[in-house]
Amino acid sequence: MSEEAGSMLVVYDDPSDQHSLSLGDTSSTEESPAETTLSLEPTNDHIPYIGQRFPTHDSAYVFYSHFAKTCGFSIRRHRTEGKDGVGKGLTRRYFVCHRAGNTPAKSSNETKPQRNRKSSRCACQAYLRISKTTEFGPPEWRVTGFANHHNHDLLEPNQVRFLPAYRTISDADKNRILMFAKTGISVHQMIRLMELEKCVEPGYLPFTEKDVRNLLQSFRKLDPEEETLDLLRMCKNIKEKDPNFKFEYTLDANNRLQNIAWSYASSIQLYDIFGDAVVFDTTHRLTAFDMPLGIWVGINNYGMPCFFGCVLLRDETLRSFSWATKAFLGFMSGKAPQTILTDQNMCLKEALSAEMPITKHAFCIWMIVAKFPSWFNAVLGERYNEWKAEFYRLYNLESVEDFELGWREMVCSFGLHSNRHMLNLYSSRSLWALPYLRSHFLAGMTTTGQSKSINAFIQRFLSAQTRLAHFVEQFALHNQVAVAVDFKDQTGEQQTMQQNLQNVCLKTGAPMESHAATVLTPFAFSKLQEQLVLAAHYASFSVEDGFLVRHHTKVEGGRKVYWSSQEGVISCSCHQFEFSGILCRHSLRVLSTGNCFQIPDTYLPIRWRRISVPPSKLLQNASSDHAERVKLFQNMVSSLITESAKSKERLDVATEQVSILLSRIREQPISLQCARDISTINRNL
Repeated sequence: MSEEAGSMLVVYDDPSDQHSLSLGDTSSTEESPAETTLSLEPTNDHIPYIGQRFPTHDSAYVFYSHFAKTCGFSIRRHRTEGKDGVGKGLTRRYFVCHRAGNTPAKSSNETKPQRNRKSSRCACQAYLRISKTTEFGPPEWRVTGFANHHNHDLLEPNQVRFLPAYRTISDADKNRILMFAKTGISVHQMIRLMELEKCVEPGYLPFTEKDVRNLLQSFRKLDPEEETLDLLRMCKNIKEKDPNFKFEYTLDANNRLQNIAWSYASSIQLYDIFGDAVVFDTTHRLTAFDMPLGIWVGINNYGMPCFFGCVLLRDETLRSFSWATKAFLGFMSGKAPQTILTDQNMCLKEALSAEMPITKHAFCIWMIVAKFPSWFNAVLGERYNEWKAEFYRLYNLESVEDFELGWREMVCSFGLHSNRHMLNLYSSRSLWALPYLRSHFLAGMTTTGQSKSINAFIQRFLSAQTRLAHFVEQFALHNQVAVAVDFKDQTGEQQTMQQNLQNVCLKTGAPMESHAATVLTPFAFSKLQEQLVLAAHYASFSVEDGFLVRHHTKVEGGRKVYWSSQEGVISCSCHQFEFSGILCRHSLRVLSTGNCFQIPDTYLPIRWRRISVPPSKLLQNASSDHAERVKLFQNMVSSLITESAKSKERLDVATEQVSILLSRIREQPISLQCARDISTINRNL
């Protein structure tokens, strides 16, 4: 070894390359034309050659990187060499294939989780060597070694662009992504918009969805403590404006936000009436923070989704779900729903069983069906749609015996005896199949129409916000708008229904129908009217302990109905009232046969009536905010009109009492500020 070579300094860009890559006689600067045999034949202008000159080593790297991309691989810096001494500096650089070298075994650490990820390195010997020279004047870099022999397959052009070296996000694109994130759209939507803006085919951006998520994750990590403070500050600000706003949170050992749940005063009031059946949807994530998002939703008396509460969790463990459930029950004064629908999450199932032991837990059918394409499409092929239709038929059956028999026949017909998804579905059938759930109240949330409505409602709140405080603020805005719309729509619809009561489309002419039309919301009345129309097609027979009701074309079977006119109790073996809160055709047929001209009040539940909140409740829970109290009062007046118009006697009493009340109110003084408030309210209503 020469003295000069002995004083050579060698620096590895990746320390793991020091003992894992051999490039022959690295101390020699001798040119080696024999090493330039190519595995692929790119354009000649882009092929490195011995003696090729570059003004800087960075320009050589860019050239070699472009060559590598056309061939189907990427490169990385391997090592640099230089001479010791003042003014000597760097004299030689190596660039190698991204699969060069071997990754050394990592030392095991039992206290730290290990990533079991396979390395792509396979000791590939392809490389480019450049050396610094001054023999032609100013310093420049010349190619002194080149080999393009690879011991692995090279990628096609449509594959090589996915290598990390070629996936980059420009500063302009980063700003665009952050702007999109603040608008609340998903990462998938961001990618699609940028593809359209840049006029590129889907999948041909210089970065992937994973890169965008990593970018958003990096912004989140900038200052987690400040992020937590912003979020808690936002919740406290809302609490100051509305003392009835509820929120709970936990911090981890590093004082970072771990879990947070919240609910609004209006949501708590809605839950008091419509919280008998609840959907807890945990299938979404807050994109920018990769946090599981849970939303509690119900159905109001108009068949519209209503928001009860929300939770952001750090993970989906039993501990987190238990905390979320306890927080929600705390918001609702310990009142648990009769039924709760969720995804097939076993940790959540266990948490609900422990925290809501009396509540019936069931699985959302639409969350199950959403997984069918990935579960069964490839397995069943052309028979997939046929199988899906048969599944829905079984799902909607009334009899458990019919379901069990039909399931066995379906499994045999489609050859699904050993399919693990079918086995899991069958083992959990009591949690999703309607024959097993008809004795539990589900408020109609198992129908296709309601599932689409709830999903659309939840999508309004999903966001890719880069700030958690913005997300909570967005929820508050959505909730305020929804409450205002609900009040106006409900008041207006009640008044319109009252004014046009004589024009209601009655299909049977039965007194029970006209009575129900004055009590139920249009949504609930339409459901009851369907059953009233069908009831005319059924016959009832008195039996020892009740009535047997069956379709007039049938000579066997039927439903058993028990009715006690003295006790005002009626029940049917089909359990439709228990399931939906709407009387079935069988019960209605028996009531009609027994000369009952009005449906008993017990079977016109408050939750389906047009009077959604009792007046005493409204006065008790009225907000101190003047505008809110005016809206609540409008609802009471609408209720007064509805009830008074039912008879001449009621109308006379109401007219007399309102006249007296109006005289007393006019005697009360009005402050200047109140006059301004009234003027503002009148403009907004």
